[in-house]
Amino acid sequence: MISEGTVFNPLPIKTGKKQFMDGNIEKTGTGTLKQVLKTSFPAVIDLSSQTITWLIEAIFLGQLSALALAGVGIAQQFILLTFSILLTFVVGSSIIIVRYLGAKDEWNANHILAQAFLIGLFLSFLIGLFWYFIVPLLLSLIRENGTKTKFYATTYIHTVSFFAPAIITNFIALGILRGVGDTLLTMTINLIVNGLNLALDVLLIFGLLGFPRLEARGAGLAVGIAQSVGLLITLYILRSRKASVFLAVSEITSPQWSTFKKLFKLGIPTTIEQLVWSTGQIILSFFAARIGVIVLAVHQVFVRIQSVLSMVNWGFAISGMTLVGKSIGAGDNKEAHKNGKMVARVSWINAVVIGALLYIFSESVMAVFTHDAQVITLGKSIMLIFVILQVPKALNTAYSGNLRGAADLAWLMWLAIGAVIMNEIIGAYILSFGLGLGLAGLWLIQILDESERLTLNIWRFNKGNWKKV
Repeated sequence: MISEGTVFNPLPIKTGKKQFMDGNIEKTGTGTLKQVLKTSFPAVIDLSSQTITWLIEAIFLGQLSALALAGVGIAQQFILLTFSILLTFVVGSSIIIVRYLGAKDEWNANHILAQAFLIGLFLSFLIGLFWYFIVPLLLSLIRENGTKTKFYATTYIHTVSFFAPAIITNFIALGILRGVGDTLLTMTINLIVNGLNLALDVLLIFGLLGFPRLEARGAGLAVGIAQSVGLLITLYILRSRKASVFLAVSEITSPQWSTFKKLFKLGIPTTIEQLVWSTGQIILSFFAARIGVIVLAVHQVFVRIQSVLSMVNWGFAISGMTLVGKSIGAGDNKEAHKNGKMVARVSWINAVVIGALLYIFSESVMAVFTHDAQVITLGKSIMLIFVILQVPKALNTAYSGNLRGAADLAWLMWLAIGAVIMNEIIGAYILSFGLGLGLAGLWLIQILDESERLTLNIWRFNKGNWKKV
């Protein structure tokens, strides 16, 4: 288990109406529906904006061909895998910065921000090399019409790799701002960036208004240029003192190894959890590619839709982390239980409504992505499986957020490792290839996976082991 108290232990500081001690604050919140919606709404918009952008981009690529949709989609999963690794610095930095801000120690909060920014800047060049040289080698596993699919995937990842410094550093900086509570700022920045991304997609993918028709390369340029603009906006915010933290140039040029170790210590469990989960999703995509390119195209459509729904779920999970964490900090475990269950209830209702709409308009949803009759037909045939998945997935995400708020990070990490090995790797192979269920097997196993983890997370949360963390 990871205890936030291992980071630092400030003395009590009088601050008027509130008093801070080890990051704990007075009792807040009543766990009402209004409170849950208020804390989750900006996060839902913020987190959903990027995935909605990729969803619309997938629609554009689907108009080119199913091969373009499949190729770029699988390339983007390697980018998401990279982001999972970077959560080490985002999560670790956010936890420490929030504690320092609570203690009114702005100098140390700004120090942690600068060190995380420095790490991100250094890693961004290594990640760019990984995207450019290693990912294309991994893409050689794609079969059946693989040459054209790999062409789109390689073209996209090669283009994006040149913008890695801007993409990576902006991801870390925005993640920290979001983690310390500046969600309105991150929401605004992401809406600007993703709006620009979509505008450039239209111009560069299809070659409109005199721009060249670049297809997959155009999609890569669009995201790279938009994220570069986003980094400039983020730097302006961090340097203009409009945020809770300030990026000091002097701190960026003064690396501290002790600070790096703190970031790793707090962030590694979450990073491993997300890395393992992302790896599992990539394995499922490779299984789909092994079955055939049409199956891969359908799989990528559902992955795109799921990515948007997952960000909506994460918006509620952030609400759970905030409300549960504050209640525990106030020493009110009963209130923590109440808040956590309220968040799960709202997330469940949201999943049922969205799932029903997806099922009713399944053919229209598939047609938005592609005109390929085979892709639409196969997608409709497994839509019910996809819809059923949404309920346990939403609830599991909510309870995972509750446990993160309670700092029960090691539990979530080990649970993810076991689930991916048993379900996404062994179970998916047995259902899809051993039993011949094909694409349906890849999504049926996810229902089993989310249901198993949901059951265990509910048991863990109700048992209350997190009270000792």
